[in-house]
Amino acid sequence: MKNPANLVIPPDIRCAQDYEFAAQRSMAAPSYAYVAGGSGRDLTVTANLAAFSQWSVYPRVLRDVTAGHTRLSLGNQSFLHPILLAPVAFQKLAHPAGEIDTARAASATDTCMVCSTLSSSLLEDVAQAAGPHKWFQLYFQTSHDATRNLLARAEAAGYSAIVVTLDASIQVASARAMAAGFRMPADCVALNLQSTDADVPVQLTADDSRIFQGAMHAAPGWPDLEWLLAQTSLPVWVKGILHPDDALALKAAGVAGVVVSNHGGRSLDGAPASLVVLPAIRAAVGEDFPLLLDGGIRSGADIFKALALGANAVLVGRLQMYALSVAGALGVAHMIKLLREELEICMAQAGCATLTDIDKATLLRNECSGRNE
Repeated sequence: MKNPANLVIPPDIRCAQDYEFAAQRSMAAPSYAYVAGGSGRDLTVTANLAAFSQWSVYPRVLRDVTAGHTRLSLGNQSFLHPILLAPVAFQKLAHPAGEIDTARAASATDTCMVCSTLSSSLLEDVAQAAGPHKWFQLYFQTSHDATRNLLARAEAAGYSAIVVTLDASIQVASARAMAAGFRMPADCVALNLQSTDADVPVQLTADDSRIFQGAMHAAPGWPDLEWLLAQTSLPVWVKGILHPDDALALKAAGVAGVVVSNHGGRSLDGAPASLVVLPAIRAAVGEDFPLLLDGGIRSGADIFKALALGANAVLVGRLQMYALSVAGALGVAHMIKLLREELEICMAQAGCATLTDIDKATLLRNECSGRNE
C-alpha cells in the first residue's frame, strides 16, 4: 500500500468511478491486479461491465419529481437508498483499517454493509463499527459445527440477515494477478476462521479428481441449505444465482431473497453477466420476490439500469475497495454519496420520483454498444 495514512479526497475524484482510477495510485500494483481481476482471463469481469452499455435511459420532460426519494424496503427492513456494500474479503489489501473503516463509512451513510466470512477483521469488531444496517455473508464450512459457530457469532453480534454464497466452491486464479506476482500479505488473514476446520485437507487417492473429489467435496447441497434455514430465525439470502430455475427453486425453499451474481467474475470465467440474466430471473420469480444485483456497478446510471431490469437494490464490491484504498472510511462514504447523487440525477432526468417508477420502459436497448474498461 502506497498511502496508508491518506484521508483526503483527491481533487480529481468527480464521480464514483474515478475511485477505480485513483486506486491505481494508492494500492500496490499486485494488490490492485488481484482486486481488479476475476478468474482466468477475466471474461466475466469484462462482460459484467459491458452489459450496462447495452442500455440507454430515456429522458422524460414535464415530470414532477420534487417529492422524490430513494427509500425502499427489503423484507422487514427499511433503507434510505438501494446501495449495499457487497461482502468483499481481505479488505486490508486496500487499507490498514480494512473492514473497520468500511463499516464506519456504512454507518455514516446509513448504508447496509455485508460483512464477508473472509474478513481480515473480526466480524464482531465490524458489527460494532457498522451501525444498525449490517448483514453477514456466510460460507459453508467443512462441518456443520463450524458453520453453526459462525452463524451464532453473527447473530450475537447483531447482524440482521445472513447472505450465504453458493457459487464459489471453485475459484480459478486470475491471470492478471498471477502476472503481477500477487501474494496475499501476512496481515490479510481470515480472522473469523482461525478456530474452524475450514482448512482440513482432503485425502485423495490416485484415481480421485482434484476437482470432483477434491475441491467440490465440501460444496453445499440442498440438504445443507435446508439445514441452514432451520438453524436461524434471521432472513437468509442466497448469493451467486444466474439461472432462473435455481432462483425459482430457492424461492420455493423459503429463502428471503436472491442475489443475482457471478461472484464478480471470480468463479466461472465465461459465465454470463449478472445484468444480462437479471430480467429472466425476475420473470421466473415474479414481481414480489426480492432480488439484488451484484457485478459491474460503477455509477448511479448503472444502478438505475439494474433496478429497471428487475433488481430491488444492488451490491457494490470493487468500488468500495478502490475508495477504501484512496481515503479510508472517508473515501468509502464519499463514494456512496456520489453513487446516490448519480442515481438521483438519473431518476430526475428520467422522470422517476421513486424507485417504484423505474421499470424496463425507462430503458432503450442499444443496437451497437460496448464499454472499454
